[in-house]
Amino acid sequence: MTNAIGPLRWYAGLAVVFFGIVPAVMVSLLVARGNTPSEVGFTLIGGIPLVLAALYFAVRGMTGSDDPELAARRLNLSMMLVAGADVLMLGGNALIRMSAG
Repeated sequence: MTNAIGPLRWYAGLAVVFFGIVPAVMVSLLVARGNTPSEVGFTLIGGIPLVLAALYFAVRGMTGSDDPELAARRLNLSMMLVAGADVLMLGGNALIRMSAG
């Protein structure tokens, strides 16, 4: 029997790292160095918990149960949370920068 959920585990893990953790760190560094308006920091208040929740569900989906249906639901949820965090942090950053000047 083939492991149908194997590629989903890889893609969810890569999504959390490349589209969740890396953008959160980059936006945090922009705010900390003062290279962006300080209001962008407010997007991190909602974005970082979403990334942490996505990381939690990705780890639970990768290492979790024997039920592939439950693991797939957790991995899909983690990717949805990462997408929401990206919209909030990166989209908020762009909108605030456009309105600031």
